[in-house]
Amino acid sequence: MTKKYFITGGAGFIGSNFAADLLRKNREVTIFDNLSRSGSRHNIAWLRSQFGADSFRLIQGDVRDADALEKAVGNADVVAHFAAQVAVTTSVTNPREDFEINAAGTFNLLEAVRKSGRQPVVLYTSTNKVYGGMENVRVIEREEDYVYEDFPTGIAESQPLDFHSPYGCSKGTGDQYMRDYSRIYDIPTVVFRQSAIYGPRQFGMEDQGWVSWFIIAVLLKKPITIYGNGKQVRDLLFIDDLVRAYHAAIDAPETTAGQIFNIGGGPNNVISVWKEFGPILEELCGEKIPVNYSNWRPGDQVIYVSDIRKAERLLNWRPEVSVKEGITRLYHWAEENRNLFA
Repeated sequence: MTKKYFITGGAGFIGSNFAADLLRKNREVTIFDNLSRSGSRHNIAWLRSQFGADSFRLIQGDVRDADALEKAVGNADVVAHFAAQVAVTTSVTNPREDFEINAAGTFNLLEAVRKSGRQPVVLYTSTNKVYGGMENVRVIEREEDYVYEDFPTGIAESQPLDFHSPYGCSKGTGDQYMRDYSRIYDIPTVVFRQSAIYGPRQFGMEDQGWVSWFIIAVLLKKPITIYGNGKQVRDLLFIDDLVRAYHAAIDAPETTAGQIFNIGGGPNNVISVWKEFGPILEELCGEKIPVNYSNWRPGDQVIYVSDIRKAERLLNWRPEVSVKEGITRLYHWAEENRNLFA
């Protein structure tokens, strides 16, 4: 029997890539999205052009609407909850909306699943921002980047939670609700605390999706501002590798139910956001890129690298796309589709 997938935020960057992979596998897909994000309508049009106008069901809805979710979830076998307010800066300027979408929206989804009387696998995309600034973690500053003094394999799931922004609070609330609904209601939820994800179909903006944003800004000759010193470090995970991890988690609910995974490129796929990323981008575009520098923003982490050993062990998964290869693939996709960003 064909599995039925229900994807909130399915028109976004991650959602559309996941939906495309499912459609290639002839799965039954329902996308629930309010189409408010930049690029969402382009992504829906792309899915239809690739797989056919009737290849999936689109419900234009909002996760803040509990009744709409209850009607839409139906008899799904898998629920992927990607719909979110995704920018720390936006959460600071409008914390109520951030809470209503990320915390209350996630609660609405879980209640819709509980009331359905079914027990679909529920996949939730959380964030490394639930760990806050990690001020107590010792860091060594080097010429081009930062490294952890005591965590050579990165930050593990045992790191204490410290919600250091409204965004961290709202995503962390959803994160913990997911875990508890597995314990209390026996719903097989799985939480991915994701690091920096990047790849095609990502319509990055200055406050979210920085890898994509820098590439788009260069192609469109827009100014780039680096907040901080440009040496801050992130582990990068290419979208294809993330989708593989989703399948591994969904296909093994007996192992993953109630579990939390830190998911990113891990220590083998790290880069500083400009000191190392900038030269790669200059090589790709063939010119020197001028940038401006500004103050650090609330909730910015000097370094974040995921310890992915739990995912490697339980999911039999590890990243396959290197940072250089992934950035090159994203650059060429953006270059070929620059009309989408104008």
